[in-house]
Amino acid sequence: MSATPGSSGPGVATAVDATAFAASVRDDAAVWDLRGRLPDSVRRQAASAGLLGVALPTAYGGAGGSPDDLARVCVRVGAVCSSLRGLVTVQEMVAAAVLRWGTPEQRAQWLPPLARGEVFAGFAATEEGAGTALAEVDTRVRDSGGDVLITGRKLWITFGQTADVFLVLGKGAGGPLAVLVEGDRPGVHREPVQGHLGMRAAGIAHVSFEGVRVPRSHLVGPPGLGLHHIIGTALDHGRFTVAWGCVGMAEACLDAAAVHAARRTQGGVALAEHQLVRSVLARAAVDTAAAHALCTRATRSRAERRPEAVTETVLAKYAAARTAADVSSGAVRILGATGIAPDSLAGRFFRDAKVMQLIEGSEHVSELHIADRLLRRHGVRRADGSHPPEAAS
Repeated sequence: MSATPGSSGPGVATAVDATAFAASVRDDAAVWDLRGRLPDSVRRQAASAGLLGVALPTAYGGAGGSPDDLARVCVRVGAVCSSLRGLVTVQEMVAAAVLRWGTPEQRAQWLPPLARGEVFAGFAATEEGAGTALAEVDTRVRDSGGDVLITGRKLWITFGQTADVFLVLGKGAGGPLAVLVEGDRPGVHREPVQGHLGMRAAGIAHVSFEGVRVPRSHLVGPPGLGLHHIIGTALDHGRFTVAWGCVGMAEACLDAAAVHAARRTQGGVALAEHQLVRSVLARAAVDTAAAHALCTRATRSRAERRPEAVTETVLAKYAAARTAADVSSGAVRILGATGIAPDSLAGRFFRDAKVMQLIEGSEHVSELHIADRLLRRHGVRRADGSHPPEAAS
């Protein structure tokens, strides 16, 4: 693996913790993918290793880690299993939204169990008519005395099969709302998804909320701020972790391809002696290093709280996801039959990488966001004054 993110104060989840944990589960990841489930025991082990609350303050049971600490965890876990890295991502997304926008009572109630893995989270935003355009969500949140009622159907929820609490995006009388909904509330129904392209061990489900009643105190943030503030914070955090996970994927695929090329011979000639193979490896090495550099730049911007940090994270995720897709594709070609075997890391990451290009802002949405910010420097504004499709925070 190439150089990892720069050094910083060690949190609970240090580089050694992440490396050791990733190494301990490396051989099992292909089995989880084939079975379509991440074992409960592994989720508990990840929590015990301190990997689920890296960015949370120690006051709430987290590691108090920096963006660099979180990057280090995601690049190492991402190099082993995208679904496991997805667990880190979703837990951090929901925790980040509650930390920034929740009340003191909400933080005290939800953040410690999220950090300890006593509660596992789901992020419920996407709907049939609102994938990229989250402003079009149709889930309704309406007052009912001291409670609110949630009605709607969410699609493609990572760990939706097992989540203990969902952060749900909906619409109320005052505009977009974000609300925390426990998974065992009456009216919560889960529809497991199987056979999807990638992240097959991530317990993905469609989740319906049929008149689910929760206390009004479960609303996160003021009415009207649900999308670009609460959900935007979660998505920004998600993009950052996905970006570094994709760097880990690309580095792992590049290493696997290089090892195979060095050891494999055809007709008495090492595969590595073929010019085309060397070209594929060289391009993959350059692309991976470039993605790593962009992710490092985004990490520094976040650590220094620069105003351009959101856009740099979008750019990093865009580049890293594309790199993971390209490098895994090249690795499969070099590995040949080995690359398409059921237990192939490169083959699994080839499928996972296509998912990475869609989640937390698709490639097209990311391009609009990046171009929009670029053109603003030169006085160009959208004629309707709108934000680009949901990539803002």
